[in-house]
Amino acid sequence: MSWMPFKIGQPRKQIISKTVERDFEREYGKLQQLEDQIKKLHKDMKKSTEADLGFDEAPSCWNEPMSKSAVKITSDLQSNPLCEQEHDQTFLETVMALDTAMKRMDAFNQERVNQIQRTVIEPLKKYSSVFPSLNMAVKRREQSLQEYRRLQARVEKYEEKEKTGPVLVKLHQAREELRPVREEFEAKNKQLLDEMPKFYNSRIDYFRPSFEALIRAQVVYYTEMFKIFGELTMQIDDQGLTDEQREKENETKLSELRALSIVADD
Repeated sequence: MSWMPFKIGQPRKQIISKTVERDFEREYGKLQQLEDQIKKLHKDMKKSTEADLGFDEAPSCWNEPMSKSAVKITSDLQSNPLCEQEHDQTFLETVMALDTAMKRMDAFNQERVNQIQRTVIEPLKKYSSVFPSLNMAVKRREQSLQEYRRLQARVEKYEEKEKTGPVLVKLHQAREELRPVREEFEAKNKQLLDEMPKFYNSRIDYFRPSFEALIRAQVVYYTEMFKIFGELTMQIDDQGLTDEQREKENETKLSELRALSIVADD
């Protein structure tokens, strides 16, 4: 949002002090900056949750969230020859345990995104919807100020002329026309100067519950992830092997496979 005052001829009399105008520009400038920041935050939060759900603009092979990709992998594994029950029941049970964990992770991710949408993104959107009304109030104040200046310049023009009967009549009429316009501007100006700081200062109280909810949603999600993968570890790690021991075991198995005549080098 931007504020560009109209450029017209100014009356000689200063109808609004530089201090008042400076105060107005400062308070309105803070709200302009706030609006821009709220819009950016809303856009970033929305983009983040869409990425979590896989709704970004990347090609479909890239934009699947981790939880859904993991569910797909475990689903594919269960139909893979690796998991034929008659060959290795233990491995099949391991894959099924992983599948259950991934589905739980996906469900918690969806719940977290829904909570962020409800408690953060929607309040940001509602807050942003207030600014157009504020901008319109500032625009009406500016229009009123320009009318005030125009009529003040008209009064000054008749005040400078020789005080003949017709001139005095026109001067009286110009002053009568100026009076309600001046009162209207002063009322609009006072209201904005009173309420703009209140609006700006209310931002913390408005957004604190949203960001507290965001923190809680993240804490709950990652706490549940810790539980899920902790339980999964206990289910599949009954041998208690280290990663180094597993790597050596895999190398041994691979050496045995390479020793088979069907894969031996010519």
